[in-house]
Amino acid sequence: MSPKTPKKIVGLSTNQKTLKRVLDVVLSITLVPIFILPIGVLIIVASIDTKGVGLFFQNRVGQYGKLFTIVKIRTFNATGKVSKYSATIRKYKLDELPQLFNILVGQMSFVGPRPDVFEVMNYLPTTDQIILTIKPGLTGPASLHFFNEEEILKT
Repeated sequence: MSPKTPKKIVGLSTNQKTLKRVLDVVLSITLVPIFILPIGVLIIVASIDTKGVGLFFQNRVGQYGKLFTIVKIRTFNATGKVSKYSATIRKYKLDELPQLFNILVGQMSFVGPRPDVFEVMNYLPTTDQIILTIKPGLTGPASLHFFNEEEILKT
């Protein structure tokens, strides 16, 4: 291939996509009952801590550019500050636990690129929009590599 010839992008086969979805459903059905009580406690404590509703809902861009509502534990108060409690649950990614429900209903997968807000995706170069062919994930290579993203952004 010459440098000017674009590489053919090969995605998952239909069987692989089906298997991935089955694994997502089985794993989320298994984990929801285990984490429902901790999620409830986190929501209650977040409500007290942030003095607002303990859940945070935000539109994100999913597979094929379709918008969906992501669910997280609220960690910012009305003034935009993050308390020590909220910082701790963010550090350990506990604010992401409600996304098990996004996975269960098929809006997300356990593994895939993190879903972004429309305003960011709107500026994504056309060549990078290939990520929209993949279901967004709770975790992925970038999430693992930049696990301490907040610390990195502070510097």
